[in-house]
Amino acid sequence: MPFGNSITNGAHETAQMTESEYLQQRVEDQINWYSAKSSHCQIRYKALRVVEIVSAAIIPLLSGLGEKVLFGSWIIGTLGVVIAVTTAVGSLFKYHENWIQYRATSEALKHEKYLYLSGVDPYDGVNSFHALVQRIEGLISNENSTWTQTIKSQPKPAIKA
Repeated sequence: MPFGNSITNGAHETAQMTESEYLQQRVEDQINWYSAKSSHCQIRYKALRVVEIVSAAIIPLLSGLGEKVLFGSWIIGTLGVVIAVTTAVGSLFKYHENWIQYRATSEALKHEKYLYLSGVDPYDGVNSFHALVQRIEGLISNENSTWTQTIKSQPKPAIKA
């Protein structure tokens, strides 16, 4: 069965998505989505890491100053908590891994799109559009499978009785 948004009327005719519709509505949409998600994850990852680094750098300074800093031990303890929380949040939401995976998927989609638009192998035959659809949907499906496996592999919180 050919790829397409099936639209049927009373005569049971099916309208297929055209190449330009597919490129715009599916490929460009997915490229934009993965690119935006990648940027979002990159910003979050880097922000958390900067907070961790700055907090970790301040602790030895405050420790060295000792009693000269008012509430120094409280500040040091708070910075330790900040480091623990930012590390846990980064691990929980997997910003670094998602940033890399989303960027890779976006770039792979762009690569396929430009190969297709250039009409080079594997898109130089009569079934080039079908090949494009299969390869693009394969990339998206692979990304979805990776995401599903990542979610399933996350440890479940323990329920205390």
